[in-house]
Amino acid sequence: MTVATSNKQLKYDWGVIIFMLVIHVGALFALLPANFSWAAIAVAVFLHWVTGGLGITLGWHRLVSHRSFQTPKWLEYFLVFCGTLSMQGGPIWWVGLHRHHHMFSDQNNDHHDSNKGFWWSHMGWMMYDVPAEEEAERFTKDIANDPVYQFLDNYFLPLQIALAVVLYLIGGWPFVVWGVFVRLVAVYHCTWLVNSATHKFGYRTYDSGDKSTNCWWVAVLTYGEGWHNNHHAFQYSARHGLRWWEIDMTWMTVRFLQMLGLATKVKLAGDTES
Repeated sequence: MTVATSNKQLKYDWGVIIFMLVIHVGALFALLPANFSWAAIAVAVFLHWVTGGLGITLGWHRLVSHRSFQTPKWLEYFLVFCGTLSMQGGPIWWVGLHRHHHMFSDQNNDHHDSNKGFWWSHMGWMMYDVPAEEEAERFTKDIANDPVYQFLDNYFLPLQIALAVVLYLIGGWPFVVWGVFVRLVAVYHCTWLVNSATHKFGYRTYDSGDKSTNCWWVAVLTYGEGWHNNHHAFQYSARHGLRWWEIDMTWMTVRFLQMLGLATKVKLAGDTES
């Protein structure tokens, strides 16, 4: 297929643009004194970890996208459900695009190619109908026919609305503003920093064939995903922080699950990929 070589050749995705505007404007309501609540902030922090840490980083990324370890199916479904509440699209769509990214990292085919600038790799690419979306399906044959994945892929928006209703019933509008809007914005930008900042700032330990870097402050914000150069060098590894001082909270979670017997066949850098 012909891949667009310039952003001007791509069509705007107005659905995504409008949605992102609504979410970011909604987060601004947290500045109103009536919406300030320490309990609401605690809910936002907790849900940031559940949806961003357990869901996206541990579940969608290391478990499903790269199969760097295995879990019982019920736990896999739970982690994927947590990731669905991050509102980053459906899991099948997300995993397909992520695997596509690794195949073409920082090449013209890469939908968030960092060579096109910080803004583009951070979030600009989402404002367009990128060709990679048409290719993503061929990267998800292992999950595309799973009914649980299909349900979560189709109903991630209603599930978010249901969460908002629950939060409203528990703590009113402050819980909704902080637990949904602020939390979504925070998880979004933390995730996007992995695509942008860790292809620009930091140091490179390995020649991974792209511009990926290890960036400590992104690792802090993303539960260990900031050790991105390590990850691109050893995509199958469940551990991203490879040096003793490269703290990787998600790897600690994998180790905890391993101790409980819930994480098996854990792959590490240096292992033979299978």
